[in-house]
Amino acid sequence: MCRWFKVKKVKVPQKPVTALSVQQVRDLLTTASKYPTLRLRVLLAVTTGLRRGDVEAIRIGDIHFDRNTIATRNRKAGKAMPERPVPEAIMTDLSNYVATLADGQERLFTDKFSPKRWEKMRKAVGLPELRFHDLRKTFASLLAQRGVSTAVTQRLLEHSSPQLTNDVYTNVDPVLRQAINRLPVADWI
Repeated sequence: MCRWFKVKKVKVPQKPVTALSVQQVRDLLTTASKYPTLRLRVLLAVTTGLRRGDVEAIRIGDIHFDRNTIATRNRKAGKAMPERPVPEAIMTDLSNYVATLADGQERLFTDKFSPKRWEKMRKAVGLPELRFHDLRKTFASLLAQRGVSTAVTQRLLEHSSPQLTNDVYTNVDPVLRQAINRLPVADWI
């Protein structure tokens, strides 16, 4: 081995973030209505940014219906968020679902995530390459497109740096495109 050469890392361009449109999310949820627990998992992922494992780990005692929050534990990073906000409409769905569970049930989901159902569902809506993790990316991308700061998105995703949030999870291209489209180009030409 020669000590005269320096090896440089080649920068590999990041592939674009897979973020669903509002219509694609709607189609996914409509198709998921055949599988109520899968639909609820999708809703939680796309409205909280939780990873699949973190959604699976939710316990009924973690849900604070009076405050529209869920206490979550990030299994990957070992962090916890005692008051993760959840949209009111999702809390209503959660409440209706929890009301159907047996007394003494601790875990939110009594069934396991079904990769076969997930595959069937995503193919039915024309998204055969969609990964469950893309729902987390959709969450972050939609927040960015609606003007939510990177700092807030970073906190909700429980990332250690804003760079990670920007590079991996937010699709800022639509935001940049919207900004450019506001220029009065038609008046200039």
